[in-house]
Amino acid sequence: MSKLHFTTKHANAATVQRNWYVVDGTNQTVGRMCAKIAAVLRGKNKAYYTPHVDCGDFVIIINADKVKFTGNKLEDKVYQNFSGYPGGLKEETAGSLLARRPDALLERAVKGMLPKNRLGRKMIKKLFVYAGDKHPHTAQQPKELKF
Repeated sequence: MSKLHFTTKHANAATVQRNWYVVDGTNQTVGRMCAKIAAVLRGKNKAYYTPHVDCGDFVIIINADKVKFTGNKLEDKVYQNFSGYPGGLKEETAGSLLARRPDALLERAVKGMLPKNRLGRKMIKKLFVYAGDKHPHTAQQPKELKF
């Protein structure tokens, strides 16, 4: 009687195939959209997902200024930045950050859902966020990513 041997295939930098996706942020809820984008950046949508390898795809977000929050988060949700110096705490509501820099709001939301190590820092570089509906990545022929 012979034993069956199944080998697990692990992805590495040479075997990973990266795709480009474009996401339209119009009327999308921020948290739900960013959670799905973080999964694509990590590569969890692929059959050969390997936790210690960057298997993810490139993601372009357009119309970042047209995303929405549920409930009273535009007025109640507060983003904090601390410089490290006494009195160096800066606070800003989600509504004012969305009006001032919608790309930074979405980048911060996605970054919080990625690993907090050198692998996560590598993954966030594959995210491109634009406030309008134009992006300079047409040469990569991105596919539309629907949720």
